Amino acid sequence: MLLHGILSILGLFGEVIRAASSHNLTPLVQEGGKAAGTSSFEPVQMIKFTLIFLGGMGAIFGLGLAIAAQKFAVKVDPKVTQVRNALPGANCGACGFAGCQSYAEAVVAREDVGANLCAPGKESVALQVAAITGKTAVVKEPEFARVMCQGGSTKAKERYKYEGVHDCRAAILAGGGDKACRYGCLGYGTCAKVCPFGAITMTEEGLPFVDITKCTGCRKCEAACPVKVIEVLPASREVLVACHSKDKGVDTRKNCQVGCIACGMCEKVCPFEAATVSGNLAKIDINKCKTCGLCVSKCPTGAIKDYIPHRAKAYIMDNCIGCNICQKVCPVDAASGVLKQKHSIDQSKCIGCGICTEKCPVQAINGTFNAPAIMEAAALKKQKNGKAESSTAAA
Repeated sequence: MLLHGILSILGLFGEVIRAASSHNLTPLVQEGGKAAGTSSFEPVQMIKFTLIFLGGMGAIFGLGLAIAAQKFAVKVDPKVTQVRNALPGANCGACGFAGCQSYAEAVVAREDVGANLCAPGKESVALQVAAITGKTAVVKEPEFARVMCQGGSTKAKERYKYEGVHDCRAAILAGGGDKACRYGCLGYGTCAKVCPFGAITMTEEGLPFVDITKCTGCRKCEAACPVKVIEVLPASREVLVACHSKDKGVDTRKNCQVGCIACGMCEKVCPFEAATVSGNLAKIDINKCKTCGLCVSKCPTGAIKDYIPHRAKAYIMDNCIGCNICQKVCPVDAASGVLKQKHSIDQSKCIGCGICTEKCPVQAINGTFNAPAIMEAAALKKQKNGKAESSTAAA
C-alpha cells in the first residue's frame, strides 16, 4: 500500500513537469533594454507548481522515514517505561548511572542492580521500582552532604584579595585559592550552584549550609568541590571532625581558629576507640563511633562538629539494680550511688552521651538520644530468648 502511494506521487510529479514544460518559463532575452517578445508565464501557476512539488517531496520523505522507523524500531521493555515514570527525573547520577533512563534500563535488565538506588526518590520510589521489577526493596539509610570545614570569613585568614569569577573552581586556579588554609572551603558557592534540589545555601560566613530535609545525597556537590571539603555520609554519623587540614598544628592554628591541631585529645577520651590522629589530622571511624559526643566537649579548638546540638540528659528508672556500672563508665562523673540501691545522675554534669544507657545491663537508664534503640533491641532479644526457651520446653 505504501509502495502504491509512492508510485502515485511520482506520477503526479510527472504531470507537474509536463505541465510546466508546456509554458515558456525561460526568462526573455532583453535586447537594447526592450523585451524581444512576450511570455505566457504566470507567477500564480509557478507558485502552484512549486507548492505541489515541495508537498510531494515531503510526502515521499515522510513515507520513507515511516518505513524505516517500522523496520528498524528498537523494542523497549514496558517495565523500563514504568520504572522511568516512577523515578523523579532529577538525572543526578546518585544511582551510579548516567541518568534516570540508564538506571531504569539497568534495574529491569540486570539482577545485580538494586531497586533502592534512587537517592532522591527514597523509600517510596524504591518500593515502586521493586513492585515493577519483582525485586526486594531494601531501604537504605539516608545520606547527607556534610561540610568538613568551619573556617568562615571571621575564623580563617586570607592570603590575598580574590576579585575573579565567583566560583570555587575558578578561584582555585589563582594560586590555589585565597584561603590561607589550602584545605579549607573557598566559599564561592559552587556547591550551591550545582545542587539540583536547592539543599545548599551560603551563610554570611561564606560557608555552605546543607538543609538535610532537601539533601538527597546525590554527590553532585561533592564532585564539584575543588578542595573536597564536602563528604556524603550516612545520616546516623553525626559527630565528625569538620576539618581537612593536614598542616602541622602550629600552622593550622595560625591559619584558622577552628582547625584540627592534631592534639590527640579526642583519641584519649573516646570510649569506643573511634577517634585516631594520623598525618596531623584527627579522624573518626564512623563504623566505631557511637555518637556519644564526648570528644566534642573535649576538643580545644571546636574542630569536631556535633550534629546533635541538644542532647537529652540521662535519668535512672526504678528498675535500677544498683550495679555501679553507670558510675564506672560515666566519663564526666555524673552517675553516683550505693551498691544494690537505686543510683542517680547529676543533671548539671551529664552531657547526654548515652554511654551509661548502652552499658546498663537491665536498661534502667532512659532519656538519652540512644535510649529508644537500646530499649527496642533489648525487647527483641528478650522475645527471641523467650521463644527459644518455649521451643526447648516443648521438645
